[in-house]
Amino acid sequence: MGNTAYSAYAAAQNGSAEGIHTVTAVGRWSILNKQLPAADKIKAIHIYDFDNTLFKTPLPNSKIWNGPTIGTLANPDAFVNGGWWHDSRILAATGEGQAKEEPRAWNGWWNEKIVELIQLSIEQKDALCVLLTGRSESGFSDLIKRMVTSKGLDFDLISLKPAVGPSNQRFASTMNFKQMFLTALMETYKHAEEIRIYEDRPKHVKGFRDFLTDYNKKQNGIGGQRTRGPITGEVIQVADIATNLDPVMEVAEVQHLINDHNAALSKRKRGVRGERLMVKKTVFYTGYLINTTDTQRLLSLAQIPHNLPETELKYHANNIMICPRPCPTSILEKVGGMGSKMKWEVTGTACFENNIWAACLKPVPSTAKFHTDNPSPLVVLALRKGARPVDAGKIQNWQPVPPEKAFVFETVVGEKVLLRIEAEDPGEGDYESLFPHKGSKRKHTAGDEDFRSRLGHPHPTGPRNDQRNFHQPNHGGRGGQNQGRFRGGNSGSNRGFRGQRGGAPKGRGGRGGGHHYKSLDDMGTRENQGGFVQQVSYEDDPQRNFQPPAQPAQHNANQGYHSQGQSQASSYQQQPQQQYGNWSQQQQQQQQSQQRGQQQGRGGGNGGGNGNGNGNGNGNRNGYGDMNNFY
Repeated sequence: MGNTAYSAYAAAQNGSAEGIHTVTAVGRWSILNKQLPAADKIKAIHIYDFDNTLFKTPLPNSKIWNGPTIGTLANPDAFVNGGWWHDSRILAATGEGQAKEEPRAWNGWWNEKIVELIQLSIEQKDALCVLLTGRSESGFSDLIKRMVTSKGLDFDLISLKPAVGPSNQRFASTMNFKQMFLTALMETYKHAEEIRIYEDRPKHVKGFRDFLTDYNKKQNGIGGQRTRGPITGEVIQVADIATNLDPVMEVAEVQHLINDHNAALSKRKRGVRGERLMVKKTVFYTGYLINTTDTQRLLSLAQIPHNLPETELKYHANNIMICPRPCPTSILEKVGGMGSKMKWEVTGTACFENNIWAACLKPVPSTAKFHTDNPSPLVVLALRKGARPVDAGKIQNWQPVPPEKAFVFETVVGEKVLLRIEAEDPGEGDYESLFPHKGSKRKHTAGDEDFRSRLGHPHPTGPRNDQRNFHQPNHGGRGGQNQGRFRGGNSGSNRGFRGQRGGAPKGRGGRGGGHHYKSLDDMGTRENQGGFVQQVSYEDDPQRNFQPPAQPAQHNANQGYHSQGQSQASSYQQQPQQQYGNWSQQQQQQQQSQQRGQQQGRGGGNGGGNGNGNGNGNGNRNGYGDMNNFY
């Protein structure tokens, strides 16, 4: 890192006249057309990052896309137009879209604690307030300027990464660009006694700290010539909060990326390389899908012991399995096709070996045709760690549900899916497209340095198990056999987690590797996602705030996706305060610093600011089989 810091500093100095470090020259790094403070008036420099420091920037949703696809979206070499972090339409789609969000200043999408600190910086007369982001100047200048203006944030400088620097500098990476900019800033404002940098990415936090250490060594005459005095440097790590776009909007915007990419390839412009891409779906199972409200009602029937740690449990109650993987046509016809509705009545509950809680059901009316993956229709309510959903079929003794708790609920036949981006294959049929290509692994590129892999939680894996298909005996023979072989998906990884091959089940049963699958049942009434299948669900976790009556503490499932932007941007008050540093202390110190600056002609104080940001995202495995993770 030290070499990088020195190279950045050297690049800004080599071949430059001493007069280049002027207020006018440093102003060329900014997209704002405003007069900067005189160099001798500034005693403190405050630098704020944009993405997931100031603004809660949406990330690719790991509950919609498989792991290799998330890598593809972040890879600037995968798309002609650069992908997720290089297309302003993705950022503009935040919340309900720019047209609706700009008039209300993207309310709910800002880190208000950082906003407060920025306002203090603006009020401090001897402090230079800077917004610094690695997003491209050509693609995002107008949008980011409009966003911060709507919020009323009057920065002195807003600097985005240009294709070429003001002195024809070239940038090997975002960190390289930021270090060159900081060097120009500190060399211009030589009277500044402190610099504070607010940043969310751990890698960049370390990069800034190393850079400032090396810079100050040189100012102390170690390894180079002094150009100004040492400066007190502090890098404050801000914990990010992962947010997502509306799932329908996210898929639509990604499709726009693909359309533009394919159009550019069709024109065959000189220097344009790549292959045509398309969005495909991976089906994990077909079932009678249960809405969120009924999921909560079903979970209220689970009699879970008080002393069982919630970390040992995973709640379900979101589907009645028809069959794993894509549903054969013969079975799909029996259940009425995708989108077909079916009513069920809860008749009893049971607990199997204190590991599985389930409810048995009967169709309404009792003569209705149905097909389920178990000998009799049931819904798994909750599983203890290590338990297999298939073992619910072993339950023999069911306790009748009291009349006051018995109820009827409606389900919709649908699929649990993840979407993926792969190359177009003219020879691939509709059925073959349901399975990931064995070679679809994430490709690591130089662009990965800019990819913020903050995708939530570890995804557990479970033991292999056998799945059998059953249906009501009165409606035809054994049926339910999965014809032929199902190909498993040999997955890539998301940030270093290795994939695992799925099995190739035959006949009735199926076995295979685990998968990380999470989805979006709590999308409210948005059951029809559209675009790929008539009935698709992206969520297999129940609502996270469900509290079973027998359990004193609330269960917080690993989900957190909501149907509205304001809900997606979860409150910072929900996070431990130490993740953001001691904000009250920082604010107090900034206020004290401001007062000192007004009274003594200098400003800035050493604010607190230890924090632990979220590091790299967790691995995604893309294969088929283990219904412990999909059930």
